[in-house]
Order: sequence, then C-alpha cells, then structure tokens
Amino acid sequence: MTCSEPASALPPPEVRPWAVDDVPALDPDPFLDEVLREEPVTRITLPHGSGDAWLVTRYEDVRFVTSDPRFSREQVVGRGVTSMAPHPVASQTAGLQYTDPPRHSRLRRVVARAFTARSMDRLRPLAERTAHRLLDAMEETGPPGDLMEHLHTPLPIAVDCYFLGADEDDWRSWAGNSEALLSKADEKERNRAAREVTRGRVVDLLNRRRAEPRDDLAGVLAQATAAGEISDDEAVSLAMAIYVSGGHAVRNNSGSMMYALLTHPEHAERLRREPHLLPRAVEELFRYVPHRNGVGIPRIATEDVEIGGHIIRKGDAVYNAYVAANRDPGVFPDPDVLDFDRDGPGHLAFGHGPHFCLAALMARMEAEVMIGTVLGRFPGLRLAVPAEEVEFQRQGLIRGPRSLPVVW
Repeated sequence: MTCSEPASALPPPEVRPWAVDDVPALDPDPFLDEVLREEPVTRITLPHGSGDAWLVTRYEDVRFVTSDPRFSREQVVGRGVTSMAPHPVASQTAGLQYTDPPRHSRLRRVVARAFTARSMDRLRPLAERTAHRLLDAMEETGPPGDLMEHLHTPLPIAVDCYFLGADEDDWRSWAGNSEALLSKADEKERNRAAREVTRGRVVDLLNRRRAEPRDDLAGVLAQATAAGEISDDEAVSLAMAIYVSGGHAVRNNSGSMMYALLTHPEHAERLRREPHLLPRAVEELFRYVPHRNGVGIPRIATEDVEIGGHIIRKGDAVYNAYVAANRDPGVFPDPDVLDFDRDGPGHLAFGHGPHFCLAALMARMEAEVMIGTVLGRFPGLRLAVPAEEVEFQRQGLIRGPRSLPVVW
C-alpha cells in the first residue's frame, strides 16, 4: 500500500446509503455482510451529517487504517462528516478519542499506568465478591430473574468505581447517575445534572489521592498532575470518560456473551466441565458478538493513500467496521460459528493501533468473572422465554440485551 496512485487504480465505487437499522439479537448486519463480500472498500452515507465517507470492512484493511498515521482522528473535530448520530459519540474536546500523537501518546502513557496486570489482580477479588452478592440477591428473589438487572448492569459500574478508587461499598452511591450519563438527547437536563454530580465525585476523589496516594486510576492521575504531565482538567476528563464509557460497553457486551451461551447450551456446558477454557472462550465470544451497531469514530486521510486498489484522497473520511472484520472469512473460517477451539489471528473487538482500547484487560477480566460465576452457581440456567423474545437495545450505538430473563 502506497500513497502514490497506481496506473490500475479502480474507479471510485458508487455511494451506498446505510440506514443502520436495528438487527435482531446477535445477527450480523446484512449491509456489512454484503459489502464485505462484494465491495470491501466502498463509500457510504449515514443518516446524519453531510457528504460521504469510505468504509473498510476487511480484517487487514481495518488494521492498516487504524495503525497508519496518515489517518487522523484529530482532524475530524469541527468537520461535517456523514455519521450515525446527530452529535459526536464522544467528547471532541476531552479524553483520548479525538486526539493524535503526540498529545494522544502523552495522555495514553499516563492512563496506561493504571491498566496493568497487577491492577487487574487487585480488582478481580472485588469483582468476584460483588458478583456473588448480586447473584445472592437474584437467588433470594427467586426465578425468573433478569441477569441484566441483577448482574450485567451493576457489576461493570461497581468495577469502574473500584478501578477509579472509590471504596468497595461506595459504588451504589455512584450507580444512580450512571444511566442518566448515557441518556438520550431529549433528556439533556437529567444528563447534565448527573454529569455535574459525577464530576464532583471525581474531583473529590482526585483531591483525596493527592493526600492519600494509591495505585488506582485516581492515584495515577493525581500523581501525573502533580508532576506536570497532565493538567487538572485533563485528569478529570480522562477519569470521567473511562467511568462513563467502560460500564456501558461491558454491560452490553457481557450480556450479549451470556445470551450467546444460553442459546448455545452445549458451549455453556463445556465451560462448566472445562473451566480452564474460560479465557480462550471469552476471546472467541468477543470476536463472535457484534458489540456495536454500525461504525464508530471516523478518521481523515492527511494525504492520498491506496487501499484495496482504491485511492483515498486527502481530506476524505474513512470508517472502519470492526464487527465486519471480525467476521472476515479470509481470516476466520466459518466466521458465523462460535468455536472455542479457534486458532489464528486475534479479534479486533478492542480496535487496533494507537487507539486500541486501554480497558481491554479489565473488560476481559469482568467477562470472565461474570460468565464463570453464573455458570458455576446455576448448573440448570436457561432462558425463561424463547430466544427470539429476548428484547435487545433499539436505536443505540452499542448492541446488547435490554433484559435477559432466566430460570435455574
């Protein structure tokens, strides 16, 4: 792949409109299936914004775009780009999402100090204790129980709070604002109030860590501000972004994983017989589960670049379809099959390149804790309704069950 135009460059493909409709349960998006098969480097328009954008769907092309410095996230800021939502999916002025090196590298280097194997070892016992307490409450209430209500929603919030540095029993006082932080645009006042309360809690925690240093996220950020590596505003923004996004994504992904196991009971039973297989199974579940609708944050080409015989012009917007790349049959044979014995390249559920998800270690740990705890406690666990009656999120950016009713 080069930035010089080859003599055999393909003509630009026709622009395809993509409505990004809701897709049932864990079914792959039929639009992505079609373009992956017929035109893996194509152009699209989305429901909002203006103009058109390139869409890449093949595994190797997604890895290329996400790791090549000629594709910038920072240059998206302030541009009218065709998009899924009327507003940016993340703050364009804070955090890591819309930054390029060197600022991105500076901020990421600080946050990465908190996302270590050692910190996950510290968090896992807390997560396991909390999971058991949450399931105790579900068991006491009696079947049917909703796993989304009793486990997949509260546990990620609790783990986020532990990671940030809140006391073990303090997470419930944070939880009341978590849903409001992700409310729709027509609930702006509720969202604003929740954000102010949560921001105040974060500021108080950072101030505590200046006096009482620890190796949690608040402690890492407080130390970095004291050393002049980041500003106070950057510390607060980073903590807020990680807290808000982490719980929501893990809630939906882990719920989808549990639905996959409940609709593949032979896979669940195998994990009960072979619990050592759980980390490998979680990796396959991350690949198999469509973790989002549509696409996320685009990039802007800073010069002409060739991909798959097409010339992406300087200034063009490019989207990556991670969920399509995870079903690329050229990389994952029988991609629609859930296979715990699958070998080969790793999935792209956490992205790739400089913006690879910093929280990947924590998301893996949480998935292992939730799946392992549920399967261990409830050998007769099954859906309380037919699989097709399980209600999933609608018109959202992240896919996952709204409820997951089970009996045991």
